[in-house]
Amino acid sequence: MTNGLQAADQVISLVRGNEDLAHHGVGCSHEVIARAEAEMSLSFPPSYRRLIEEFGTWDVPPTEFLGVYQTPAKGDELLGTPAHTREDRVVLGLPHHFMVVMHDDVWAVVVLDTSQPDQDGEYPVFAWNPGVLDGGLMEKIADNFGELALKECQQNLSWSSP
Repeated sequence: MTNGLQAADQVISLVRGNEDLAHHGVGCSHEVIARAEAEMSLSFPPSYRRLIEEFGTWDVPPTEFLGVYQTPAKGDELLGTPAHTREDRVVLGLPHHFMVVMHDDVWAVVVLDTSQPDQDGEYPVFAWNPGVLDGGLMEKIADNFGELALKECQQNLSWSSP
């Protein structure tokens, strides 16, 4: 098992080393991160926090990581994980202890289960399909966010290589 922060640092290196394929924002301040956490009433795990600090939001096509970001059109509103988490609670009945980190055609909603922190403060990652009775169908897809992001980035960049 890869340590979440080590994996996050590898993701940063991959994204920075492949800026012709990967895209990213400018990163988030500690104040913006604290505000995002307050809006969700949840705390980011160390690996996701590290990537949000560095990039805000990023993608390694075809995978888009929500992160936290703002746009001129939406002004001061925090988009990405805070917005999707709040919206999915209302629209999809997302349990309050889930944090949305991706929407995906294959996995439906990718969430961190904040009710299950490990010794490093990381949360397991689940694919959550809200269309199933009894709270949705869940499948564990990674032990922590850093591990998931690293696997996705490595896979997507290997597909892009000649």
